[in-house]
Order: sequence, then C-alpha cells, then structure tokens
Amino acid sequence: MNVKQSLQTRALHLLARREYSRLELEKKLAGHAETPEALSEVLDTLEHRGLLSAERLVEQVVHGRRHKYGAQRIRHELKEKGIADHLIDTAMSELKETELQTAREIWRKKFGVMPESLKERSKQARFLATRGFSAATIRQILACPDEEG
Repeated sequence: MNVKQSLQTRALHLLARREYSRLELEKKLAGHAETPEALSEVLDTLEHRGLLSAERLVEQVVHGRRHKYGAQRIRHELKEKGIADHLIDTAMSELKETELQTAREIWRKKFGVMPESLKERSKQARFLATRGFSAATIRQILACPDEEG
C-alpha cells in the first residue's frame, strides 16, 4: 500500500466515526504524510468526492450543541475547527432565532428561581455566559425568565 492510499485509508477511518473539518483532519494526518502536498491532495480528493464536508460538520455541531450552548460558544468552536466565516454566519443567523428560548430552558433547568441576591444573580449570569449566551440575552433572562418574546 502506498503512502497516498494509507493516508486516504486513515482519513476514511476517522471520517467513518464523525465529521471532521479539513483543518482537524490535516492536523491528525500530518504526521503520517510524506509531504504537505500529498496530504493536501488526499484532502482535496475527499472533498471532491463529498466525504469531507464543512457544511455537514457545521450542521452536526449546531445540531448537537444548540440545546446546551449559546451562539457565541458554538461560533467559537466552529472557528477553532477552521470553518469558513460565511458558513458560520449562516448557521448563527438560524441560531439567533432560538437563542433566547434555549437560554430560558437551560436557566430553568439549572436554577428555576429568580436570584434573591446580587451574588446569586452574578452566579446565574456567569453560568449563562460560560454557556455562550450574549449579555443581552442574559439580561433578558434574569429580568423576567418566564416572559416570551
């Protein structure tokens, strides 16, 4: 088996388990490639055949994280994976529509009661911030968590 086939086989084994971005796959396979050009050629082939897809990865990440995290955290994760800005922007526009409702559900599940002190309010705000929700969304939740809209 030549090196190109070996790289392609490794890549296919990885892609069989889950979606990867081109950048992630490049990092994982870099140590096994003789040259960066050979690795690039294999990745180009996988993209051309539809086996490596940034769009599918974005869908998977958004679908898997949208009920646990806010748009900011998901955006950061996609950027870390090397996804193009236009794909991230498209996904974020869809997420923004449901972000407030998601934040409400997460807040209700974790706390369920309005904060009685400044310390408790800060704790709840920090929790939501670490989940990737915007300051405006957090203010809305902590002002009136049951209010829709």
